[in-house]
Amino acid sequence: MNFGRGPSVVLNVGGTRYSFSREVLKDFPLRRVSRLHGCLSEQDVLEVCDDYDRERNEYFFDRHSEAFGFIMLYVRYGHLRFVPHMCELSFYNEMIYWGLEGSHLDYCCQRRLDDRMSETCTYYAAEEPNGGPEGKGRRPPGAEGGKWLERMRRTFEEPTSSVAAQVLATVSILFVIVSMVVLCASTLPEWRAPENRSMEEQSRYTAESVREPSGIIEAICIGWFTAECIVRFIVSKNKCEFVRRPLNIIDLLAITPYYISVLMTVFTGENSQLQRAGVTLRVLRMMRIFWVIKLARHFIGLQTLGLTLKRCYREMVMLLVFICVAMAIFSALSQLLENGLDLGTKNKDYASIPAACWWVIISMTTVGYGDMCPITVPGRILGGICVVSGIVLLALPITFIYHSFVQCYHELKFRSARYSRSLSAEFLN
Repeated sequence: MNFGRGPSVVLNVGGTRYSFSREVLKDFPLRRVSRLHGCLSEQDVLEVCDDYDRERNEYFFDRHSEAFGFIMLYVRYGHLRFVPHMCELSFYNEMIYWGLEGSHLDYCCQRRLDDRMSETCTYYAAEEPNGGPEGKGRRPPGAEGGKWLERMRRTFEEPTSSVAAQVLATVSILFVIVSMVVLCASTLPEWRAPENRSMEEQSRYTAESVREPSGIIEAICIGWFTAECIVRFIVSKNKCEFVRRPLNIIDLLAITPYYISVLMTVFTGENSQLQRAGVTLRVLRMMRIFWVIKLARHFIGLQTLGLTLKRCYREMVMLLVFICVAMAIFSALSQLLENGLDLGTKNKDYASIPAACWWVIISMTTVGYGDMCPITVPGRILGGICVVSGIVLLALPITFIYHSFVQCYHELKFRSARYSRSLSAEFLN
């Protein structure tokens, strides 16, 4: 600690005092307490605690003393449980204040917290701007215009915020479904152009394809998605942040190929490079499959999956490292046992280590296509070890990912429930 005097410090939490040495605070499990170690002035200290007594070197926190006592039991013994006869949400609020999360609770208390938060539809991750009592009566200049933009933004960003938002989300989902049906139908043999067309027929077919019913439907869907994206960009608060959002990038990837294919059709015409352009057009049109990901804007399940992958990228990287290390070991050993040693029979499927990697990955993931398999006894023993190792390695990070998935699901569900309450108020009015 770079502030205060004396070999020890005193924490006064709701009237209960705790004495610690300075070195203990440096690596204290509670983030708010450990922040005191880096304070350089009294102003820095008051940003962490509520009051400070210079003479006693005492830091005062106006928080629940009994709740902090249970949190200190977690610091000492590693187990965190709810205070008896105390609201779970109030204790959770104390945990957040001191720098703990729901995952630090014991499993039984985690289930109690999840059930209570689901019942009360409380969302802790975000706070409403100007939502306090002090902000209700104030209307700064331009408040009406800002309120209108905020309502428009919620209409396009939050499907449960109002009746208009639900109607807009329903229409957008219908357009996505129709576009996917047209995309799937366009791959049927009856819809595809024969491969033996002449160059002139291919040119005429490519130019006239947009006038067919499927082309008209595709153009209408693209027009809707483009208009929706433009309006959402106009009403967004931060344009740079809007462009960096993953869902908006996906929207751009889904819309852009259509306009590129139209431009290529217009400029290519009967050029000698039409065949190459035709392949490019088919690739661009197939990129419309990204429209399916647009459903994540309207379904909590897909949003939960994306948020979980974002928060658990370390666990995902760890899983990939496990698989890569095991794949390198087992592929080298399998190539040696099946093809490298002179055992009388050589398995041509394992002629190289890269070829053996394919067998290792399908064995570790327990897929087992059967297209290649070991034929020697040592190779089969190694295959059994490879399968068992794959099951164990894939199961190790699952617990961390599961807890993160549950937490992300509740956060998104609570936010949706918060906007649903405003929708109910709109119906009542």
